[in-house]
Amino acid sequence: MENSALTVWSEILELVHSIDLDIRKNVAGNSAAGTRARKGLRALKLKAAALTKLTIEGEKARQAEKVAGE
Repeated sequence: MENSALTVWSEILELVHSIDLDIRKNVAGNSAAGTRARKGLRALKLKAAALTKLTIEGEKARQAEKVAGE
């Protein structure tokens, strides 16, 4: 579970870097970069939701193991 959360986190970091570049290009006048940035922000929202779900599932699993071990 932790490994998949870290994988999603790495994907989020790469996505943020990509969005950053596109935002900077858009500010400089590249309208296609603005479109890519908006698309990237939508993808970021989905990835963040997936990471949230993974971390909640991991916490629940650890809590269940702790209770079962007592």
